[in-house]
Amino acid sequence: MIFLCKQGINKAMKLQQLRYLKAISENGLNISEAAERLHTSQPGVSKQVRLLEDELGVQVFQRSGKHLIGITPVGRLVLEHAEAILREAGNIKAIAADARDETRGDLRIATTHTQARYVLPRVIERFRRQYPQVTLHLNQGNPRQIAEMAAAGEVDFAIATEAIVLSRDLVMMPCYRWGLTVVTPPGHPLTKVKNLTLADIASHPI
Repeated sequence: MIFLCKQGINKAMKLQQLRYLKAISENGLNISEAAERLHTSQPGVSKQVRLLEDELGVQVFQRSGKHLIGITPVGRLVLEHAEAILREAGNIKAIAADARDETRGDLRIATTHTQARYVLPRVIERFRRQYPQVTLHLNQGNPRQIAEMAAAGEVDFAIATEAIVLSRDLVMMPCYRWGLTVVTPPGHPLTKVKNLTLADIASHPI
C-alpha cells in the first residue's frame, strides 16, 4: 500500500486499485472481463477506479456513458507506473517467500570452465534432485571474471581452483583439494622417479 499525504489529509492508493487499472487495460477496456479475471464484481471494480481517479484528480479512462472507450494521455503514464509498482510488489513478495522457504528461489553460481565441465555436473544433479524448486544459474568465466561477478553481486558465489583476485567484498573459503596427476605409459622413465618435479616432467615430451 502506498500512503500519500496532502494538506494534512491521509489518503491511501491501494495496490488492488492499480491491479484493476492493469486488468482493464489488458482486457480491452472491458470492466466485466477484468472483474471476472480478478474474481471480483464489476460494480466493485468500477467504484474503485472512480475512487482512484477522484484521488488523483485526473481521468485515467475516456468514457462514453458507462462505457470505457479509451485511455487518456495521463492515464497511459499512470498505467505505466502502476505496472512498475505491481512488478516491484511481486518482487518483494518473491523475496519474502524465498526467505521463508529455502527449498525454492534462485541460486547464481560463477565458475571456471574446468569446474563446470568436470566437477560440478554430478553436484548439480544431486542438488536439483534435492531442491527441484530452486532455479540454478551457472555463469562461466576465467578466475578474474568470476571474482568480478561475485564482487559486483551478479552471482551468489564463485568456484575456482586457481587463486582469484580478492577484494574487500569477497571472502575465500577452501571447500576441497584438487590434485594433479601425471599419466605415462608403463615402463616410462618417470615411473622410476619417487618425487616428481616440474623439471623432471619438462625433460620429456608431452
